[in-house]
Amino acid sequence: MDAAEVERLFTRADGGYLFARWGRPIVPIVFGVEDATLSTVKGAIEAVVTLAGHKMAETDPELGANLMLFFFRDWDELRHVPGLERMLPDLPALLDRLEAGGANQYRAFRFDPNGAIRASFVFLRMDAALSAVPAETLALSQAVQAILLWGETAFDVHPPLARAEGAPVFLRPEIAGVIRAAYDPVLPAQARDSSHALRLAARLAVATPPN
Repeated sequence: MDAAEVERLFTRADGGYLFARWGRPIVPIVFGVEDATLSTVKGAIEAVVTLAGHKMAETDPELGANLMLFFFRDWDELRHVPGLERMLPDLPALLDRLEAGGANQYRAFRFDPNGAIRASFVFLRMDAALSAVPAETLALSQAVQAILLWGETAFDVHPPLARAEGAPVFLRPEIAGVIRAAYDPVLPAQARDSSHALRLAARLAVATPPN
């Protein structure tokens, strides 16, 4: 990927550039799934965290868990989750907007003072479309989208996953490369200047062997 393609991945809807990665070990917790699916989701998260060269932990000393994934059938179910409104103060208005728009997923991020990702909330309303997606594919897709603060339209043209005929789904190599480069300790945990995309692209060019 060249710098322009990398920049597009972290460009917000308002045209501004905003990149952020996790600054603390990731501690996932999953609600609303059976044990078999729970293992699949946590396995996907661990695989993506390992790819990034980041860390997981058993508990976050401040939050307990900092990556929370909710699977449910109707947005209204979230109105009755104890304590959720304390973590998402705008929850009632947010749910009204999501219901009105017919959304089936939503991600919210919280940040440390240095701009690094502090926590993420992933909401998946299992409508017919999401229910038709294999658990492994859905889990890997959500893990990828939670590992960095991507732009809202980052994957509108090309999804982060691909599938070769007769083979299981896999993470597109160029996206895997961006994730690895993004967690280079030399780079900042958050960046708002698009020159950051040049630094990411330079690392991708070094890591990619010539054809």
